[in-house]
Amino acid sequence: MDYGFLRACAVSPTLRPGDVGFNTDQIVIALTKAAEGGASLVLFPELCVTGYTCADLFHQDLMIDEAATSLNRIASSAQRMGVIAVVGLPVSHDGVLWNCAAVLSDGGIAGLVPKSYLPNYKEYYEGRWFSSGAQVTMSSLPLNGAQIPFGSDLLFEVRREGSKPVLFGIEVCEDLWMPLPPSSLLALRGALLLLNPSASTEIVGKADYRRDLVATQSGRCVASYLYAAAGPTESTTDVVFSGHCLAAEYGVVLGESERFSRKTEYLFADFDPSRLDGERRRLTTFSDQAALARSGTFGGASRIVPVLCREWQSKNFKSTVDRLPFVPRNAHKRDERCREIFSIQVAALAKRVEHTASKTLVIGISGGLDSTLALLVAVRTLDLLNRPRKDVLAITMPGFGTTGTTLTNARGLMDRLGVTSREIDIKPACLTHFADIGHDPTILNTTYENVQARERTQILMDLANASGGMVVGTGDLSEAALGWSTYNGDHMSMYAVNCSVPKTLVKHLVSWVAEHETDKETATVLAAVIGTPISPELLPPDEKGEIAQKTEDLVGPYELHDFFLYHHVRWGSAPKKILFLAQHAFSGAYDEATIRKWLLVFYKRFFSQQFKRSCVPDGPKVGSISLSPRGDWRMPSDASAALWLTELK
Repeated sequence: MDYGFLRACAVSPTLRPGDVGFNTDQIVIALTKAAEGGASLVLFPELCVTGYTCADLFHQDLMIDEAATSLNRIASSAQRMGVIAVVGLPVSHDGVLWNCAAVLSDGGIAGLVPKSYLPNYKEYYEGRWFSSGAQVTMSSLPLNGAQIPFGSDLLFEVRREGSKPVLFGIEVCEDLWMPLPPSSLLALRGALLLLNPSASTEIVGKADYRRDLVATQSGRCVASYLYAAAGPTESTTDVVFSGHCLAAEYGVVLGESERFSRKTEYLFADFDPSRLDGERRRLTTFSDQAALARSGTFGGASRIVPVLCREWQSKNFKSTVDRLPFVPRNAHKRDERCREIFSIQVAALAKRVEHTASKTLVIGISGGLDSTLALLVAVRTLDLLNRPRKDVLAITMPGFGTTGTTLTNARGLMDRLGVTSREIDIKPACLTHFADIGHDPTILNTTYENVQARERTQILMDLANASGGMVVGTGDLSEAALGWSTYNGDHMSMYAVNCSVPKTLVKHLVSWVAEHETDKETATVLAAVIGTPISPELLPPDEKGEIAQKTEDLVGPYELHDFFLYHHVRWGSAPKKILFLAQHAFSGAYDEATIRKWLLVFYKRFFSQQFKRSCVPDGPKVGSISLSPRGDWRMPSDASAALWLTELK
C-alpha cells in the first residue's frame, strides 16, 4: 500500500569537470545507492554529466557528444533499478547549445527541459555558451537516434502500480530566482512535484536565502520541491559550490544535505502528493488560477510525457512525522507559537468586551488546564484594556467529584491573580434537582454527571446577568472534536477563547504564561495545575480522595486524538493513512492495536457529536484548524461514519 507517498532523492555527486566517463560512473553509483534507499525518482545537479564549470570546453564537440552518449548508460541503469533519473547536460542541435535537464525512464530519454533564464552577470557567463529555452519553438529534437520531446512546457506523469499518477515539472537553477519562475506555471498546470537541478555558487548568506526561496516557492505553489546543487568538487578557480540539496513541501523544509561535503551527498524525502492535491481542491483561488493556466491565458498548455517507476514501499519510510503536530518541537518556535496564540486570544476577547460593554468577565474555575488558560486570557485582556482585575468574576463550584487537589489549585489561582473570587458548593442544588426529576443519586450515570455540568453553567449565566457581564467559555478544540462536553452545559458560553486550541497545546500555553507573564508564586500554582490529571470531576473521588474519572482513560490519549484530528481535518487523510502515520509517529509508545482502537473511537465520536459543534458560541480561530460551523467546518449533524469505519476495520 503506497498511502499516496512518493520517495525522491536529491544527489550531489563527486565529479571532475570535463571528465564525462568519470562523472557518468559516479552518477550510476549514486543511482544504485539512491534506489537501495527506496527512491523512485533521483535528481542530480545542473550539467552534472560534464560538470558545470567547463567554461569554453562547452564548445568542444567531443565533450558534447560524449555527454549525449552517456545518457544511454545512465538510462539503462535507472531502468534496472526501476527509478526515474533526472540529470543535467549540454545538448546541441543545429548549431545551438542548451543547458538541459534530461528525464530518463524505462531505458530511454523521456524528455529534455532547457534552462529558460541564463545568468550572465557577476561570476556567471552562461550566455557565452548557451541559448535560452524560454522562446524555443520546436517541440522535439533528435538525440541518440530518437526524437525526444523538448521544451520548458513539458510535464512528466509518474505512473506506478497501485498509485494515482503524479505530475512533476522541472526548472533549472536561475529559473527559480525569477519574479515569475517557470515552476509557478508548471504547478498551475498540474505539477505537484517541482524539481530543480542547480549549480548555485556559495557566498556568505546565500544558503539561508536559497533555503527560504525553495520553501516559499513550495508554499506558493502548494507543491513539493526538490533541489539538487553542484558540490565542492566542481572547479574552484573563482567560485565554490557547496552541494546544498533541499527538500520542501508546502512551505516547510523537510530536509537538507550537508554542505561542502567531499563525498557524494544524498537527501531522501517522502513527498505526499495526495495531501497537496486535496489542499489545492480546498484552495478555490488556486483552482481558479489553475483553470486560467490550463486555458492558455498564461501561455500555451503543457505537454504531458508518461514516465515509469517502481511502487513506493512503506518499509522505506523514514520521514519524521510529528507526534504532536500542533506543538513545535523546537523550544524557541514553541515559545513563539504560544506568544502568538495568547496574543490572538487576548485581542479577540478585548474586542468582544469593548463591543458588549461587559462590566465583568465570568469564568468557572475547576483547577484544571482549560479554565486556567481562559482565566489567564481574561486577566491579560483586562490588563490590556487598563481595567482592574477585580472585573473578572471567577467562581469555583465544587461538586461530587471535586478533589482537594483541584480545589486547592482553583483557590490558589484566583488568589494569586487578584480577581474577584467566589466559591459555590453545587451539591445541595444538584440533590434538590435529583429529587425534582426523580433520579436516584446513587446511580452514577450520564444524568448524574450532566446535572452538575448544567448547574455550573446556570450559575455562571445568572451571575453574568446579575453583574452585567459575559461568560467566558473554557472548552478547547480537542473536546469539541470528541464532543467531550455537556450539551447546554460547559458546551455553552458567551465567548469561547479556547475553542481552537488543541489539548496538547493548552499545557504549553499555560507553561509559557507561567514562565513569561507571571511572578514566581503564580508560576508555582500554574505548575500544580499542569501536573494535575485531566478530568471533568463529575464522579466521586477514589478511596484515597484522588481523581477517579480520568478523561484519557475514557476517551483515549489526547496526543493520539489531536494527531487524528490534525490529519483528518487539515489534510483529509483516509483512515488507513492516518493509522500508518500514527504507527510511525508513536512507535514505541503505542502498538497498532491500541492506535486502531482509539482511532475508531475518534471517528465514532467525531461524527456523532457534530450536533454540539453546530451551535457553539463565537470564539477566535488561532491555528490551521477550527471547527466553527460559521468558519472552517460545515458538516451534517447526521452524517454517517460508515465509510471511514469500514476502511479502518
